[in-house]
Formats: sequence, structure tokens, C-alpha cells
Amino acid sequence: MIERPLTDWLPLTMKEVEKRGWDEVDIVLVSGDAYVDHPAFGTAVIGRIMESEGFRVAIIAQPNWKDDLRDFRKFGKPKYFFGVTAGCMDSMVNHYTANKRLRSNDSYTPGGEAGFRPDYATIVYTKILKELYPDVPVLLGGIEASLRRVTHYDYWKDKLMPSILVDAGADMLVYGMGEQPLREILKLARQGVPFSSMRNINQVAFLHDANTELRDYNDWSSVELASHEVCLEDKIKYAANFKIVEVESNKWQANRIIQRVGDQLLVINPPFKTMEEAEIDQSFDLPYTRLPHPKYKKRGPIPSYEMIKFSVNMHRGCFGGCSFCTISAHQGKFVASRSEKSVLKEVDEITKHPEFKGYISDLGGPSANMYKMKGKDESICARCQSPSCIHPVICSNLDTSHKPMTELYRKVDAHPAIKKAFVGSGVRYDLLVDDFNKNNADGNHDEYMEQLVTRHVSGRLKVAPEHTSDDTLRVMRKPSFKYFKLFKQKYDRIQEKYNLKQPLIPYFISSHPGCEEQDMANLAAETKDLGFQLEQVQDFTPTPMTVAEVIYYSGVHPYTLKPVKTAKTRDEKQAQNRFFFWYKPEYKNWIRDRLNKLNRPDLIERLLGNPKKENTGKSSYSGNYSGRKKR
Repeated sequence: MIERPLTDWLPLTMKEVEKRGWDEVDIVLVSGDAYVDHPAFGTAVIGRIMESEGFRVAIIAQPNWKDDLRDFRKFGKPKYFFGVTAGCMDSMVNHYTANKRLRSNDSYTPGGEAGFRPDYATIVYTKILKELYPDVPVLLGGIEASLRRVTHYDYWKDKLMPSILVDAGADMLVYGMGEQPLREILKLARQGVPFSSMRNINQVAFLHDANTELRDYNDWSSVELASHEVCLEDKIKYAANFKIVEVESNKWQANRIIQRVGDQLLVINPPFKTMEEAEIDQSFDLPYTRLPHPKYKKRGPIPSYEMIKFSVNMHRGCFGGCSFCTISAHQGKFVASRSEKSVLKEVDEITKHPEFKGYISDLGGPSANMYKMKGKDESICARCQSPSCIHPVICSNLDTSHKPMTELYRKVDAHPAIKKAFVGSGVRYDLLVDDFNKNNADGNHDEYMEQLVTRHVSGRLKVAPEHTSDDTLRVMRKPSFKYFKLFKQKYDRIQEKYNLKQPLIPYFISSHPGCEEQDMANLAAETKDLGFQLEQVQDFTPTPMTVAEVIYYSGVHPYTLKPVKTAKTRDEKQAQNRFFFWYKPEYKNWIRDRLNKLNRPDLIERLLGNPKKENTGKSSYSGNYSGRKKR
């Protein structure tokens, strides 16, 4: 294997800066993740964009925040600003389980070691930088900053927190996928415009002195949220705020959002319109090495990189709008798809990787089968305020053709260096069920599904029905479980036709708002009847900027302001989870007693009453809903 020169990566040390012949650094990026120079890692994308615009960029990856802070000092004062991100995950989701137990590993650290980033990393890093370099602007980005940009409930502290800008003391925040606002910021910074004057850029947030006039820009109208202080006193007002934030975040012609926080005004400018094909291609076509920085070689593999190094992300965004998921909140409701040419170019790059053995692990995206899907008449999309394009029904204006994906899969398959290209991302199965999705006039869904099942399943296929109770599914913004059953029938027919044995892996969540104990018992019975024996179940975690988080904290749905029952205590959550394990002897008596108290002898019979019918099939479940496919 030929060693690449260190200068192929963005610099992590002063020696690497000097190797490039630089006498100073323009921008320093501080990240809670190890530096992997790959388009799936946000710091690499942002750094490469800055580099492409002619800036000299250096990275401080996973700095030590407990010592004399030498990591933060190593590049000195940058010419323009510091950029700060907690990394590809919210640092609290990264650190703690749904039961608030500290995790023993970190997928974004060499060797999977835990302890290389602080809790609330964005705040900790920014405070240090402001102490060391008080006159240097700090720009926040990444998922932690994005989803905490407004008053939000923090599950780990069990309290409302103000915009992360307040606690961090940063100068500006970019929310969502940051390429578009970043290019505007870079252009103005080069012209010498201070951050305090960058007030007309889309998709940024900042704090403004509430006692001075806030100027109007770009013909934006402003919508005001209940203040942070009002939210602290009134949970219903907090819930009502969320609806405004979600609606405005998904509009093409959105309003500016303002919120009073003490003697300051939080200002959130409207988002950019979804990136066009050429724009998203530009981000993916930058000169990544697609490798971790060489400094990590002796520290062991980086698990998150090992998982995606032979994968291709074909699109961003998700129009599902699921209540528990942060993807649409961060990446947007509208899908931005790469060109076929860009995807095939990346496939070609992967085949040159020194460890590549002919297998693509994933041709996917946040939801595997949304590539190239958008409104048939985009003028209708421009006026739309719905948080989901497929709940409660699929929008008649949504083009759900799977043909572009089917054709692209076939072109990847035809590459001489590709033995198999798998789809590892979760498939949105409801798009493939004709009873739910009426937009299948030419049968392209069936053609796609046959291509998928026969050519692109690596042993098993992941789908996410999430629940079996229609009441809970409505809160989740997911379709009725009957459509999963129809999908399974279709899937099984294809398997039988081609003599395949590739189990479906269904994802489910326990303790989600709107779910009661007997709903979980019924879920266990339904999945048992279908031949599933679930080995691991995802317990609901309330993450900021989701409908489910607002319900968990406030007790009401933000769109109706009507009460929604939610399991909150550890005992309630464990009780829901245990029904999944009906096949374990140690839980059988507990399940029988519990269902007797709920007066559900029918469920006792289905779960425990007939041993001959037990375990007709076996599937394992694993997954993290708050952290899937996000940057």
C-alpha cells in the first residue's frame, strides 16, 4: 500500500501547517469526533468546502478540555473565526442510553474508546475558546447546535434549556446541513464583514440586544415565539412554540423566528431552499481521501468509519416527518438527490480503496428508497406547511417513482469491480405497498422491490414499522401496521419465487408517547404471530427538536395541545420493554401477572398459552432512532 502524503489531509498539527508553507491559519474547526476525511463526516465536508473557497483550514479533533488547554492553543489565533461542532451526534445521545446510563464506547473515536469528548461538547468547547481568544468569533454548527438552536427540553438534565447560543456564548449558529449558509459567511468574512453585521444570511441564528431595533431584511416577516422565561412557567406555551418552529423550518418561503431570552432576542433566519443537484454534487465531489487521518493508526479502527467506508449516500433529507426522528429537523423535509454521475464517480473512488474487496455495504440515504423523489408540481411544495409528505396519507403531488433507483442500482452492479452492492439503510416499506401508496401506475415499485430483494439484501432487510398500535402509530406519524403485513407478504412471495432466505428485521420502539403497557403486550403478540423473536428493542429517547420530545416534556401534542399519555418512570419503561421477551423463562410469570392485572387473558394465551406455536421464526433487532444517518 502506497503511503499518501500528510498534506492530502487537512492539518491536525502545527507541523502539518508548516509542511504546507502556511504562516497562519484562516479558520480553525473544533470537533468532538476524530477526523475522518470522508463525505459522511461533517467536519470533513465543512473543512473541504472552506478549502475549496481558498481558505487555510486546520482541525482540532477531540481536544483535551481537562488539562492546560494546549490543544485549543496549538494553532494560535485564526485570521477569521473558529468553527465548533460536537460531531456527528448530539454529545448527550452519544454518551448516554435511554436509561441515562453512561455508554462504554464511542463510535467516532479510535478504538471505540469513550471519554474523548465532554457532555454538551459545543458549549464546553466554545466557552474555552471565548476565554482564550475573546475577540475571535465562534460559529456553531452540526447536529447538537442545530437541534438546540431554540428553547428545548434536555432529557439528561430534565429541564428546559435556552438556545445553545446563550449557554455557549457563540457569535452565530448555522442550522441544518450548512453548506449554503457557510459559503455566504465565507464570502462576507473575506470581505472583512464582521459577524455582528452578517444578519441577512438564510439558515443562521444569532442573539440580538432586545433593547435595540431589529432591522428587516430580504422582505422577511417575523413570527415571535413565547419567550424562554414564559416557557419555563408554561409547558403548553413551550409545546405551541414547537409547531411554529417545525412549520417554518420546512417551508420554502419561511418567516424569520424571534424569541426573547432575558435581555436578548434570539433570531433564527429562514432556511435556504433545498439544494439542487449541482449543489449537493459539489459537496460530495470534493477531494476527500476517504480515510481517517494517519495519526490514528496505532489507536485502533474508528467504528463509525468502518461501518460506512464502503457505502454511498445518494441523497439527504426525509419527507417522513416521524415524531421521534431528528433527520427531517436537521437535514430537511425535502429530499436533495445527487446526480447519477456523482454517485457512480464515488463508487469508482471506493473501488480504488486499498481494502476494497468488491462489496458496497450501502447504497442508501436517511431512508434508503427516497432517491430523486420530490413534488410533481413544486409550486405546490412551495406553499406546503405539512411536516410529512406521507402521513396520514401519501401526498398526491409526491412523485414516488422508484425507477431512478432501480436503474442506478443496475449501473452500480454493472461496474466491473463490484461483486455486490447492498442496501444497508432502512427501507421505507410503506412506499412499496400499493394499498398505501396509490402512485404506482406503471408498476415501478414492484420492479424496484424485486431488484432490491434479489440483488441488494445482505442477509437481511431492515424496515421500521415502529409499532403495531394504530393510536401510537398516529402519534409517531407512521402508517397502520396492516401495511407492514402486506409488505411482508409481498417480500415473502419474492423470496419464495427465487428460493431466498433473507429475514426481515423490523425495528420497534418501546415507551414512545401515546403507547400504553397493553399496546406493548399486543405488539409482542403480533410480532410473535408473524414469526419474529425480537432480541433487542429500542427504548424511546426524547431528543431535542422532535414532536415526541415535546410530548414527553409537556404532556400534550404540539399540534393539538391535547394530552398524550407517556411512560416516564424507569418502572413504566421497563414494564413496556419486557413484553418483547415473552420467550425468556424469567419473564413468563411477570408477563402473566401483569396481563391478569390489565384483564387481558387473550394476550396471555397468545404470548404464553400455547408452547407449540412459539418461536416459528427468529429475527434480531438493533438500531438507534435518534442517531441514524445524521451529521
